[in-house]
Amino acid sequence: MPSFKAKRFLFKLFSLVSVIRGYNILVLVLAQYLAAIFIFSPKNTLRSVVFDVDLLYIVLASICVVAAGYIINNFYDAKVDRINRPLKTGIDNYVKQSTKLKLYFTLNFLGFIFGLLISGRAALFFAIYIFAIWFYSHKLKKYPFTGLVSATILTILPFFAVFVYFQNFSKIIFVHAIFLFLVIMVRELLKDLQNMKGAIVNDYDTFPVVYGELKTKQLSIFLLLLTLFPVVVLFSYPALSYMRYYFYFALIVLVFLGFYLWKSTETKQYRMMHNVLKVLLLIGVFSLIFIDTSLIVEKVIDRLN
Repeated sequence: MPSFKAKRFLFKLFSLVSVIRGYNILVLVLAQYLAAIFIFSPKNTLRSVVFDVDLLYIVLASICVVAAGYIINNFYDAKVDRINRPLKTGIDNYVKQSTKLKLYFTLNFLGFIFGLLISGRAALFFAIYIFAIWFYSHKLKKYPFTGLVSATILTILPFFAVFVYFQNFSKIIFVHAIFLFLVIMVRELLKDLQNMKGAIVNDYDTFPVVYGELKTKQLSIFLLLLTLFPVVVLFSYPALSYMRYYFYFALIVLVFLGFYLWKSTETKQYRMMHNVLKVLLLIGVFSLIFIDTSLIVEKVIDRLN
């Protein structure tokens, strides 16, 4: 049987993983590496991408600053989360607030250092990102439009740090980014819908609080309709290859969500739709390997040789 100290350590570790949203961090790392291999540097060998030290520093810097962002967001949202997520709040409280803040500053420092190891510009990028996350958590998220747009941009930016590093400015990547931006914005609106009670109690002027559930649903459905345009454009690119089947699936899911959202009225329904979009984005990450299946064979053969 594990000792009391061992159990306490495990509880604190689990609490810390909950605070930094370990699942989201893992998805980010997978997205960065898979995109680097199959989209941003398709002509590079698997070995050269995986063992690219600068890419590793970008991923490590992203992990540090995003994890720190979740910590400071958790710190500012402590009162809101007690209402909206009582179970998660109970788990998160196994780690003291003072410990979280120390870890916040440590992770941001490490993120900046990893950026500095790449270049001065990379360090500046991550420094600006650190400030932007703090400013979002402290101020922007309390207002309807700034909170919605900034949350969406901050979610996408670490992924596109890799995009800037490889300087692959192809149109297909920009169109894909538009699709991601729209889906993530809908996800943020759904999160605001399920967190309305806590936002009202703590005077957060989120979009549903200011404009009501009906207008939030209307905006969400409008954004879901807009996703049709980047998907249609993506279908015109032969380079999309077998990943087009992911977008067929995504369209079916998004159309279903639009109809379901219009009829939804309960928090658990909004939570379910929010989770569906998280899973859809995760499937999209793994679908990156199907953009050109010949690349998989070529890179594996190159690795074996």
